[in-house]
Amino acid sequence: MAQFSRSWWGQRFIVALEKLMDSGRLSRGRSYARNGKVKSFEIKDGVISAKVRGSINAYFGVHKEPLYTTTIEFKTISAANWSAAIAHIASKASLISRLMLNEIPDNIDDAFAKLNLHLLPHRKDDFKTNCSCPDWSNPCKHIAGVYYLLAAQLDEDPFLLFELRGLSRDALQKELSKSPLGQALSAEMTLTKTAPKPELSYFTRPTVQKSAAVVSLKDFWHGAKRLPQAIEATPQNSVSAILVKKQGDFPPFWHKDSSFIETMEELYGRVRTKNTTLL
Repeated sequence: MAQFSRSWWGQRFIVALEKLMDSGRLSRGRSYARNGKVKSFEIKDGVISAKVRGSINAYFGVHKEPLYTTTIEFKTISAANWSAAIAHIASKASLISRLMLNEIPDNIDDAFAKLNLHLLPHRKDDFKTNCSCPDWSNPCKHIAGVYYLLAAQLDEDPFLLFELRGLSRDALQKELSKSPLGQALSAEMTLTKTAPKPELSYFTRPTVQKSAAVVSLKDFWHGAKRLPQAIEATPQNSVSAILVKKQGDFPPFWHKDSSFIETMEELYGRVRTKNTTLL
């Protein structure tokens, strides 16, 4: 499945088909699509037409590779139902905004289901198929191969399923733009936007500044204001031994049980007494 569809929309289309059709037939259709059996593929006026190569089968008297004509026509949604669906979609900002930006909301089929409508295949009578091959089963392997190529086309243009259901992308967006939300979005999308201007550099360009007046060396070194003749002495520290006292009684490096400050006071006292005795 992944080889024929990369988007969630195309994959969901295949899942919907697999719920309605024989898995064996679809498996043979995958091999037909994978091996290039579909020679031509065209979508015109909501009808899918394809030329598919058949198989040589001497038992049935087929001695030359045949080329079968296959058509798939989806059941269109009536104009009245389209009007109801568009009115419902136009009332939901999350739906109308993405549709007008050429995106398909992942819950769009849920919005249709509330009105008992479906974009994805829901019943076998949602499409009519025909193939010129002698196989009376529906789908035959040729039709199944075209289904998978259609899923690949939905990857490129998800609005194709709207068209197959009877409403083109332009007609859908035109009807949505008539609603209040659509008018607001259309006005915003059609605003004239200023074209971006290219920048030659990402760095700030230097600017030219006028040079200051020429100053003599004497004025530069001596200046206009003289330094004070005397410098006031800094006041003496009113707390003696402040560096020692800042450590506290038990600093991290002090492992004794006695107070660090008391020990230092005793030490400094002995030093002072010893120095006085020596003098």
